[in-house]
Amino acid sequence: MESEKYINYLKMLSKQYPNIDAVCTEIINLRAILALPKGTEHFLTDLHGEYEAFTHVLRNASGVIKRKIDEAFGDSMTETEKRSFATLVYYPEQKIDIVRESEEDMDKWFKLSIYRLIILCRVATFKYTRSKVRKSLPNNFRYIIEELLHEKETLSSKQEYYNQIIESIINVNKAEEFIDALCQVIRKLVVDRLHIVGDIFDRGPGAHIILDELMEHHSVDIQWGNHDIIWMGAAIGSEACLANALRISLRYGNLDTIEHGYGINLLPLATFALETYPKVSNKNFKPRKSSDQELTKKERALVTKMHKAISIIQFKIEGQLIKRNPDFKMDHRLFLETLDLENHKITIEGFTYELNDVEFPTIDLSNPYELTVDEVEVLKKLSLSFKNSDKLQQHTDFLYRKGSMYLKYNGNLLYHGGMPINEDLSFKSFTLDNKSYSGKALFDILEHYAREAYYQKQMTKEKQLGLDLMWYLWNGECSPLFAKKKMTTFERYFINDKSSYPEGSNPYFAERDNEPLINRILEDFELNPDTANIISGHVPVKTLKGEHPVKANNKMFVIDGGFSKAYHETTGIAGYTLTYNSRGMILVSHEPFESLKTAIYDEKDILPTTVFVKKNEKRKFVNETDAGSELRTSIESLHLLLNAYRKGLIKEKTKY
Repeated sequence: MESEKYINYLKMLSKQYPNIDAVCTEIINLRAILALPKGTEHFLTDLHGEYEAFTHVLRNASGVIKRKIDEAFGDSMTETEKRSFATLVYYPEQKIDIVRESEEDMDKWFKLSIYRLIILCRVATFKYTRSKVRKSLPNNFRYIIEELLHEKETLSSKQEYYNQIIESIINVNKAEEFIDALCQVIRKLVVDRLHIVGDIFDRGPGAHIILDELMEHHSVDIQWGNHDIIWMGAAIGSEACLANALRISLRYGNLDTIEHGYGINLLPLATFALETYPKVSNKNFKPRKSSDQELTKKERALVTKMHKAISIIQFKIEGQLIKRNPDFKMDHRLFLETLDLENHKITIEGFTYELNDVEFPTIDLSNPYELTVDEVEVLKKLSLSFKNSDKLQQHTDFLYRKGSMYLKYNGNLLYHGGMPINEDLSFKSFTLDNKSYSGKALFDILEHYAREAYYQKQMTKEKQLGLDLMWYLWNGECSPLFAKKKMTTFERYFINDKSSYPEGSNPYFAERDNEPLINRILEDFELNPDTANIISGHVPVKTLKGEHPVKANNKMFVIDGGFSKAYHETTGIAGYTLTYNSRGMILVSHEPFESLKTAIYDEKDILPTTVFVKKNEKRKFVNETDAGSELRTSIESLHLLLNAYRKGLIKEKTKY
């Protein structure tokens, strides 16, 4: 006899499928979907605010659209025509404006372009059901596009009908809107799922622009990077994260994201910096030239002072945080009390260093981690500004809803940084409240506290620990998002000999080619090491030195090749991206992106170079994916409902 809970579940399901015909129709539909090829996944990482390069790679889908154009048109179009047509797909509005300047017969151009776009759209939609395609179509052109997509070219009797549709679109001056709609459909359907494997923020000027675009994407997930975590922490009340986020923005002269993107009021910090640091002789506080925003001489001088002011505040806050969290085991980073300003010395982790700067007007050597009254007031106003930024709060909410520490998806493991390990390659343990966590359990407990910091509205002990752990995720030795022994921020500013204080990467990064280690990580996450892969970023692949992004017998893909302009000299390229379709994985590299203007006007597509292809043994279908597993569960439930209808346990609802 069926339980009451079971019957209640089926009754709820019956509201969506009110009779036997509806259930049978859905079962047939879902079974058909299982037989379709799996959709294309697109993987990007370490965007670091480079919104123009991101926008272009998103629009060309790392070469997927160009391959679709080749598939659709073959030799019937020249390479020049294909390049021009691809630019139309990426940037229809701008491309039409350019064409109008030289084209004598725009109606003819519109007609040819619409025909070509319809052909390309058919190629892009072949993996999907009519229902899914229909849902992807814009409301204003849904019927027209659907008619044209399913044109029967062999039926000459309908040719005039289709010609009339296209000519009518042109005659009523809707060609530009229609072309734009078709291009959007193509770009949407060539990629079924977008994965952002961390580090949207910092260095480049447009993290907020990237997040705006991601919020509009039809299917996206995010694996948090350590640069994302500090912005998330700053938005929800972590003063240590706030100070780090501001310091990095000032370090790279990146005021666009702070002021224009999020409307953060920097006046309190600027006023304090001008009064407290009238002259900063330490050249390490001058903003770097990696931002697209050009600063005047006066602006650079002000940013330099603000940069030092927030850095000193950061060191003090971090000292307080370390002292209240002995589990973090970071007492070795409590070194401000060793300042010897008279002799220009400081002792860090047992080593004494020469200071290049002894201007610390706000540090009381008897209590070096105490904030001054003015610093407390500045921090209070900055915190309020971060919390009151509607845009930042929207983006933070999005990062929590769509993001996570890691993701298991279609048999692959995605995370930003790395698995903290010991020298003997065992998983490194992190202790909280006398309980140790390592491996997958470490990822899970850290995500738990990151979510507690956001979703717990009252300032409980657990929420405070969550806020502090957000900072630990940024730079803690056992943080999977950082995975270095320490972050030597103070040393970089105040000690000239850079070689004397290495940060020391976790052994994981030197062992990513170690197949048994990678297998063990996959097994710990309950994935099959014979078929699964790890996809990550965080540490740029040093292509110029011969490093390859594919490791561990083709099981490890490191796709941070240097999207950020700050890394181009090290990597020699502008990043790797990965696509995964029904036939396998394609890893590509990108040349440095010049500008959107060049991409549109000169049709420089920065077409990716294929670096590696990993073919599936046989073509993968939806039935073999995570979505397929969910569909099979749904089919089982529908069969139970069908049986309940036929047994009379639930009554059908009919229209008569």
